[in-house]
Amino acid sequence: MTTNNSTGKDTLYYDGSCPLCTAEVCKLAKYTGDQLNLQDIHALETQEQSEALPDKQVLLDRLHLKTANGDWLVGVEANVRAWQHTPFAGFWRILNWPVIRVFSKAAYEIWLKLRK
Repeated sequence: MTTNNSTGKDTLYYDGSCPLCTAEVCKLAKYTGDQLNLQDIHALETQEQSEALPDKQVLLDRLHLKTANGDWLVGVEANVRAWQHTPFAGFWRILNWPVIRVFSKAAYEIWLKLRK
């Protein structure tokens, strides 16, 4: 899915009612400054829930990031991309290395089941 992002920045859509998600977003905000838009899904207005965004429940089910050029990243890839805007980019990039990616995606799937 590709659409244009009018802000020129990546936007991370997160579940503001999830304590772990909120804690991570607070850390991201501390290190990213204004380089990354952080959007609580619950704060989206109905008019914002348009064709440009996935359904609200889809956004809540997994972490989503819309890149500045309009591409969508989901799950581990969204998390890794969000952290690329911080001084810790290199550490997070490891999660996408071929062998490690298998384990990071599996760990993310387990976490998703535990958080519900």
